[in-house]
Parts: sequence; C-alpha cells; structure tokens
Amino acid sequence: MDISDLYTPYSMKYFFLAFILAFASLGTSFSQSLQVNSKRLSQSLSTLATYGKNEKGGSDRVAYSVHDLAARPFVKEQLTAAGLEVSVDFAGNIIGRKAGKNPSLKPISLGSHIDEVPNGGDYDGPVGAMGAIEVVRTLKDAGIQTEHPLEVIIFTNEEGGVIGSRALVGGLSAQALQDQSNAGIMHADGIRLLGGDPSQIASLARPKGAIAAFLELHIEQGGNLDAEKLDIGVVEGIVAIEWWEFSFKGKANHAGTTPMNVRKDPMLPAAKFTLAVNEVITRVEGRQVGTVGKIQAFPGAGNVIPGEVKLNLEIRDLSSEKIWKLYAELEAIAKQLAEESGTTLTIKHIEVASKPALADSLIREVINAQSKKLGYSTKSLPSGAGHDAQEMARIAPMGMIFIPSKDGISHAPEEYSSPEAIAKGANVLLHTLLELDKRLTKE
Repeated sequence: MDISDLYTPYSMKYFFLAFILAFASLGTSFSQSLQVNSKRLSQSLSTLATYGKNEKGGSDRVAYSVHDLAARPFVKEQLTAAGLEVSVDFAGNIIGRKAGKNPSLKPISLGSHIDEVPNGGDYDGPVGAMGAIEVVRTLKDAGIQTEHPLEVIIFTNEEGGVIGSRALVGGLSAQALQDQSNAGIMHADGIRLLGGDPSQIASLARPKGAIAAFLELHIEQGGNLDAEKLDIGVVEGIVAIEWWEFSFKGKANHAGTTPMNVRKDPMLPAAKFTLAVNEVITRVEGRQVGTVGKIQAFPGAGNVIPGEVKLNLEIRDLSSEKIWKLYAELEAIAKQLAEESGTTLTIKHIEVASKPALADSLIREVINAQSKKLGYSTKSLPSGAGHDAQEMARIAPMGMIFIPSKDGISHAPEEYSSPEAIAKGANVLLHTLLELDKRLTKE
C-alpha cells in the first residue's frame, strides 16, 4: 500500500475524529484527577489553629475576641493567595471574589466560619473556610476559570447566632444587634471591631436568586460517618430548632417542717415532664430529637421546697410540622402534670433563628455522584446542628458536604478530623463546584 493512501479525505476524517475523542478523553481524565493540595490545606488549618489556642488544648477564638481579630489578616492573606479580591462587608463578613468567564451569570458561593465556641475545637468551621479557599487556589494553580463568578464567604460569628449569614439574607434584626455575644459585648459593637458598620447592615440583604448555588464543607458534628467508616456525608437538610420555656409554679416552704402530703412542689411535675420528653420523642418513628438541657429551681436552696421550677425544651427535626405536633402532645402532658400536682403552668415560646432548610436535590445528586467518581463512600443524612448554609438556603440552592469527626465529637478540644478526611471533603467540594458550574451554565 502506498503511504499516500493514508491521506485520503475519508481516512483523514476518521483521523481527526479519533484525535478529537482522544483530546476530549484527556480533558475528562485531567478534570477527574484534579486534587486539592492536601499538605497546603493542612498547613493553613494548623496555622489558623494557633490563633486562640489555650492551655487546655482548646480554641478560644470566639467571635469579636482578640483572637478572632488576630486571625482575620491571615485569612485575608489566604484569600488573596487564591487569586480572590478581598473585602469586608457591613456585617464583618470577609468576602473573596473572582470573576467568571460569563459575567452575566450569578456567582457560586462557598465558605464557612472561623469563630469557635469557648474552649472549642480546631475543625468546626475552619475546615469549610480553609477548604473553600484551597478549592479556589487549586483552580488558580491549574489555570481553570469557571463560567460563573466565584465567591468565598468567611461568615461573621456563626457560633453566636449565624450573624453574618443572617445579615446577607436580610434576617438580622436591629434587636439582634443589641443582644450580647459570647465575647460579652453586643453584636453591634463586635461588628464594629471587625470593620463592619451595623447601621448599614440592612443594605446587605440579597434577594432570592442572587446566588446560583451555595456550598459548605463541614465536619459532621455527629458519629455516623466515623462509626460506619464512611468518607462523605451528603446532607439532606438542616433541621429546624424550636425552644420553649416551661415554668411550673408551686409554693415555696421549709423543707424540714412541711409534710409531704401538703406540699405543692413544682419539681415533681418538672421531673416527670423531663421523663415524658424522652418517652414521647422516642416513641415516634424518625430522626427527631428532644432535650431538656436547662432546669432551674427557685429560690434554689437545699433546705427549701422550690416555689418555681423553670426548664427549657428543645425539639429538632427536618419537619416543622412534626416538631409542633410533638410539642402539642408534650404541652398536654405538662398541663395534666401541673393539675395533678396542684401547681400552675406557664409556657413561653422562645424565638430562635433556625428554620428547616432542605438541601437542593440537584446539588445533593452532584455531591453524591462526584464522591463516587472519586472513589469515596457516601451516606445521606440530616444535619442536627445549625449552619450558615441554613440561612443561605433562603436565597439560593444549598448543599452541604460532611466529613467524619472522630467519635462524633465537636465543640470541644478533642474535636478531630484527619488530614485525609479533610482532603477528601475538599476534593468533593472542588468537583461539585466544577460540575455545578457546567450544569448551571446550561440552564
């Protein structure tokens, strides 16, 4: 055969077709093999942990504290290194932005928080914050520009009331700004310390649809993934939280001279009600939880029959309807117990900023699919704790990625997630971002 026969129009057509298919395959392979820099991510987390480390091994980087203020320049440096334009908004949120190929598209936002509870751990919040920065930095290193603009948000004071995210969705009231924070100062004063302006916070509110999608990486804050040796939790949604204060009032009297059969002791119905909470909540099928976590007796002396006993009831579930149905049953029990004990009952509903937020079905599908492509095991589960993603779900499709926390511990010095687990979560965040960028561009 003459070599010129290889260059017929017919053969060249298939040569170029094969070349195009090979190139496309190479691009797909490159995209799937793209990984975050695990060593760099671990280093950024380790450095962040030094801000507020106490002698007990925990973190005192409470929002608005000197440790929070000291850590913020480091976080801004990391955002800048990732190629993001950095600013601080009126609520004190640190925001890094990067242009996309298509300026007409809404941004895809990702992030978390760096503040901790007093004597907290090093991973709740920071994994999602530093993980988001590392994802964008990985894209920068690979020379990849997404179609959508990107936005990394380091939220103000998540642990003290999701302050920054509530501000962004228009849910932070003037009254909330006057409430005291974990740092012992008003939120308004704390925000000023961060460079914000409480008087301008109302202008931050973004309308629904202003963000194409919001993603948050986080430790599970529960033991499911760790116990089952699984890599990734695909969050179904974030539960609603409702609080009530029950007050049983009786008659205070001397503990030594008042016969048992004439007492009006409010501790008795309070104790029986506490047992009833466990019975009612566990009787119903589902993942709901109910807790009496605070109880106070007044006057609170060992030799005095209490005149009043107050307790707080908390119920959490993905369904608000279910929460209120359970509450109604418990309310009826409390009223019956008060009547039987000769005490009076008052109940006050305490408003908390925690409404149910279901994760977007498309984002859940993408998180699960990308995890499987990376060879990671998954489990769908709800989040029993509140997050900034819960607020952001009011204005954008939301998705959360969980990684294992050793023994399910969080909000404590013993809180720990391995570098390998953190890298897996960041890789899922990376590939979920890239896949959503493609899918949402087509819509």
